[in-house]
Amino acid sequence: MELFAAMEQEDYEQLLFCQDKASGLKAIIAIHDTTLGPALGGTRMWTYASEEEAIVDALRLARGMTYKNAVSGLNLGGGKTVIIGDPRKDKNEAMFRAFGRFVEGLNGRYITAEDVGTTEADMDIIHQETDHVTGISATYGSSGNPSPATAFGVYQGMKAAAKAAFGTDSLEGKTIAVQGVGNVSFTLCKYLHEEGAKLIVTDIHKPAVQRAIEAYGAQAVDPDEIIGVKCDIYAPCALGATINDESLPRLKAKVIAGAANNQLKEACHGAALHEMGIVYAPDYVINAGGVINVADELNGYNKDRAFKQIAKIYDSITRVIEISRTNNIPTSAAADRLAEQRIELLRQSRSTFLRGGHHAISRRG
Repeated sequence: MELFAAMEQEDYEQLLFCQDKASGLKAIIAIHDTTLGPALGGTRMWTYASEEEAIVDALRLARGMTYKNAVSGLNLGGGKTVIIGDPRKDKNEAMFRAFGRFVEGLNGRYITAEDVGTTEADMDIIHQETDHVTGISATYGSSGNPSPATAFGVYQGMKAAAKAAFGTDSLEGKTIAVQGVGNVSFTLCKYLHEEGAKLIVTDIHKPAVQRAIEAYGAQAVDPDEIIGVKCDIYAPCALGATINDESLPRLKAKVIAGAANNQLKEACHGAALHEMGIVYAPDYVINAGGVINVADELNGYNKDRAFKQIAKIYDSITRVIEISRTNNIPTSAAADRLAEQRIELLRQSRSTFLRGGHHAISRRG
C-alpha cells in the first residue's frame, strides 16, 4: 500500500501508528482535516483481517467524521482510531492507558470517543492519561454512553426521510427492516415500536435478536435475508458497505435510513439509489447524534441542549433531500456538497485573514 498516495488522494493530514508491546496495543490514528477545529472521532476495536484493511478503515472513517462534523455545524474536524484486536478477549487496562498517552501526545489535535468494540468504561481508562476524550462516565460530568443520542438522531432523520418518500413522517404501520440490533439500534427499535412500526430484525449475535423479539415483538430473519425482505424502510445498523452491487437488485424498501457508517460501498451506489427513486438518508448526516452529544461536553455537558441540537437532524435530512431534488443529484452528493461548502468557506476566510497580516488563529474557529 502506497501510504502517502492514499493520504494525498483525499488530502489526509496525518496517519499515526501506535504500538505498545507489553499491553498488545496496535492502534492507527487517522486525522483527515482540522480546518474547522480539532479532529473528533471515536476509537474502534476490531479483528481486522490484515493491517492494510485496518489502515483503509481508519482513513475512510476519519474522512467520514470530517463530513459528519461539518454538516452537523460543529467546530470540529475529522479523525478516527482503529485498534487491531478482538474486543471480547484482547482488552486490558494497560492497552487503553498506553493509547491514552498517545492521544495526550497530540496535544488536543485529536479528541477520541467510543465506537464499535469500545465502551464508556474504556474511555474512562483513557481519561486517566488524557483529557482529550469524550463519552466518559457521567460521574466525571460527561455524557456517558452516546448510543441513546445516536439512536434519537437516527429516529429523527428516518422520520424526515419517510416524509419525503411517503408524504408523512408518521412511522405507524410502516414495516422497518433493521440490520444489526446493537446498543444504538436496540434503542432505535424502542422509538419505532412506540410509534407503531412493524419490526423485522437480524444480527449475527442471536441473543441480541431474541432481546428485540421479546421487547418489541420483532420478526427475526437470517442475516443474509434482511436486505431483500419486503419493507418500507431498510435500516442498516451494523457494519458498512451493505449497499453494493449485489444488494441493490434485492432492495424492496423505499427509504434507507440507519445508524451504520459508510453504508454505500462506493459513491456510484448512491447514484444508483437516486436512479431507483429510493430516498437515502446519508449515513454521516443521520447518525451524527452521538458526535453532537459528545461534542457538547467540550462546553460543559447539558443533555437538554445536546438533544435539542440532535433533533435538528430532521431538518438536516430534509435540507439534503431538497438539494438532491432541486439539483437532480444523489442525496449522498448533496450531503457532501453541504459539508465541503462549509469547510471551503472557512478555509478561504482563514486564508484572507492571514493575507491581511494576522497570524493568531483559533483552532476552534
